[in-house]
Amino acid sequence: MAEKSTNDLPRDLRVLFTKGHEALQRDNFDYAIDLLNQVLSREPAVFEARKELRTAQLHKASKGSGLFKKLLNSASATPLVGKAQVALRRNPAEALSIAEHILNNDPMNSAGHRIIVEAAEALELPRTAAMSLEILFKNAPKDKEVAIKLANALALVGDVQRGERILAELLRTLPGDNDVAQALKDLSARKTLNEGGYEALADGSGSYRDILKNKEEAISLERENRVEKAGDTTDRLIKEYEARLQAEPSNLKLIKNLAELYVQKKQFDRALEYYQRLKASEMGNDASLDSAIAETVARKIEYQITQLDPDEADHAEKVAELQAEKQAYLIAECQKRVERFGTDLQIHFEMGQLYFQAGKISEAIQEFQKAQNNPHRRIASMNFLAQCFAKRKMYDLAARRLQEAIKEKAVFDEEKKELLYNLGSVLESMNKKEEAIEQFKLIYEVDSAYKDVAAKIEGYYGGQT
Repeated sequence: MAEKSTNDLPRDLRVLFTKGHEALQRDNFDYAIDLLNQVLSREPAVFEARKELRTAQLHKASKGSGLFKKLLNSASATPLVGKAQVALRRNPAEALSIAEHILNNDPMNSAGHRIIVEAAEALELPRTAAMSLEILFKNAPKDKEVAIKLANALALVGDVQRGERILAELLRTLPGDNDVAQALKDLSARKTLNEGGYEALADGSGSYRDILKNKEEAISLERENRVEKAGDTTDRLIKEYEARLQAEPSNLKLIKNLAELYVQKKQFDRALEYYQRLKASEMGNDASLDSAIAETVARKIEYQITQLDPDEADHAEKVAELQAEKQAYLIAECQKRVERFGTDLQIHFEMGQLYFQAGKISEAIQEFQKAQNNPHRRIASMNFLAQCFAKRKMYDLAARRLQEAIKEKAVFDEEKKELLYNLGSVLESMNKKEEAIEQFKLIYEVDSAYKDVAAKIEGYYGGQT
């Protein structure tokens, strides 16, 4: 289960989330807690809702009474803790819900947060786990296990530097502790891969030439050395997992981990060998496995492009040939998945994107019309449908789709900006200048740097003088 945004919520839950957010802004904490718990009981992976819920719980507690009530809350939490621990083994999502009931009355309860961390890890919700680990660390800043878990969770959600600082501070208080020292070393290796162009290098979209350009040679060489250390960590993990696999040849998680590690090492054929072992296992009918294989093949082709010599006369021709090969492969592979998993609307969405990128607009329209029935892809599908209609100059259909998507979009985020911008562009194409500028104004009021809205707004007002 991947963490979701409020954009992925069905319409009725987006309404509940909005009401819960508004209740929190009005300091109506009990009502906010009730509404947000309703959202999370149906969609436990929506991090924004859980973050709002935690804020409401903490604010309510800060306005509560003293020691007696805290003791009462602690006592009432005990049976719920036991119930949640039982649920962890069979249904982590249920354990997550029970733990929230504990936190409704006692938001700093360590037992409740430990359950949330375990459940979130089982459900692969890293931001949810990190949020509870933050509170556990606040409750017990010298707890080595919590600190290491928090640092790793922060790294998973992209805050490697903070994770490093936590472990470095802990190492100062526990000098010579091998566990903390190794955790810090592993985290530093991960940071190296993510900084200053090395992330692009790791996924095959960059090159050492890009990194060296306009940088001091000493800094570049230092970074190369640090990447080597990160590579050593990957090699160590591969060696460890390969050895374990000898003793546990049916351990599918080890096989999956090895496939992913070989992708990181750009040993794509080796990675594909492991993915094929998974295909021959009980996981063979898992659509996500087919998707991982397709992505690996695509990354292999992208890597081949980076290895071409840009000084060769036929460089552009070879790049175009490989890009066409990648696109054709992805379309053919996705078509197979659509045939095998015809009711999976996520795959129809992916098929629509591939058709759209290939300029196959009629085919894309058919796929997005199916995909919009997926509540998690509804708004994105309507946005793509509108773009398809616009490309066919069916501007009235495009505008209608975008207006419907905007009505359903509760949060003013990047997706809503894109919807408004696209609607403004469509209205411009329909010569509805005043209506178009109203859409651009809505964006300008919150983000004047978005695309070219500043130029459009300033040009509009300048033309009135």
